[in-house]
Amino acid sequence: MPTEIRPGTIVLAATPIGDPEDASPRLRTLLAQADLIAAEDTRRLRALAGRLEVAIGGRVVSYHEHNEAGRGDDLVRAAQDGQIVLVVTDAGMPAVSDPGYRVVSAAAAAGVPVTAAPGPSAVLTAIALSGLPSDRFCFEGFVPRKAGDRERALTALATEQRTMVFFESPHRIEATLTAMAEVLGHARQAAACRELTKTYEEVRRGTLAELAQWAGGDMRGELTVVVAGAEPEVSRPEDYVAAVLERVASGERLKDAAAAVASAVGVGKRDLYEAALRAR
Repeated sequence: MPTEIRPGTIVLAATPIGDPEDASPRLRTLLAQADLIAAEDTRRLRALAGRLEVAIGGRVVSYHEHNEAGRGDDLVRAAQDGQIVLVVTDAGMPAVSDPGYRVVSAAAAAGVPVTAAPGPSAVLTAIALSGLPSDRFCFEGFVPRKAGDRERALTALATEQRTMVFFESPHRIEATLTAMAEVLGHARQAAACRELTKTYEEVRRGTLAELAQWAGGDMRGELTVVVAGAEPEVSRPEDYVAAVLERVASGERLKDAAAAVASAVGVGKRDLYEAALRAR
């Protein structure tokens, strides 16, 4: 049995990221029944409704990054007045690198119920198609446009061991992949996913250096880039001998010093003790 949305509720609904057929039956119902629809682009919303052959039943207002702060309060008040308020963006799930989280925060503070009609997500689709580990991943959105800021942002992620997901435009993809190769490593594995779920969908897998070279041509369509996490650093007992000997120089027994350092850094106590003996 379909879940009935109670009056006075704000609903975040996912819209197709490409293929209109990915629209859920619940999205179609909400477009027809919501009292107020807040859309990132009202023209795109009406075009989507037309392709879905759904007659929009309520009032439509714009809700985008430039009016998100003020408009969110209006949406909360509408819900407090008993309206069903639907929030949609151009593609994918609201609040994921798109407007949405501010209205959820405002609604939570005001005690207004919020729910979601889940559906298409470029992040999850790209992760699934990338061929990279998906047990642990993080979403980083768009990297900064300026070269210096971009390099600093990527440097901060250089040791991130989780698979990373980024969004990028076709006009900046070459510069971004080139910067990723330089900062994260030319041999780091990655996948560039373009035009997901559309007719000309393309998924390129390879090293960051290879993808940067591929991106040098005429590129069209928004991209989702998935990058493998950094390999974990393997600790060796020899790396911590100096710390052991420093404690010994302060009067601590070698055996006790080796045990304390080994416990702190996670290496074998006996291996570190023997390495310190050799160095001594």
